[in-house]
Amino acid sequence: MARTVNPYYHKEDETGKARVGTEKRPALVQVQSEQRAVEIRKLCEKQGWFVEIAVHADEPEEVTAIDQLLHPPAPLTVEKVGRNDPCPCGSGLKYKQCHGK
Repeated sequence: MARTVNPYYHKEDETGKARVGTEKRPALVQVQSEQRAVEIRKLCEKQGWFVEIAVHADEPEEVTAIDQLLHPPAPLTVEKVGRNDPCPCGSGLKYKQCHGK
């Protein structure tokens, strides 16, 4: 039986920090023009994300946080070991007699 763990389900991640794009931890973005800033702000408002945008014409754009929000990593899949299945450590014992104690 596989169990799916979605890291974006909770408002806080495993370190206890608020996830990116929330009011507590807005996405930090740096763009080169006001036009691009307006474009990013509209996208974030539509998705319900909080964002702080800095405009610096002479520096490269930094929109990694937005890319991560648009394309989150796939959920982790964890295989559940039954009590009578072989232990995944490779000892040859049943899980309940090895690491299941």
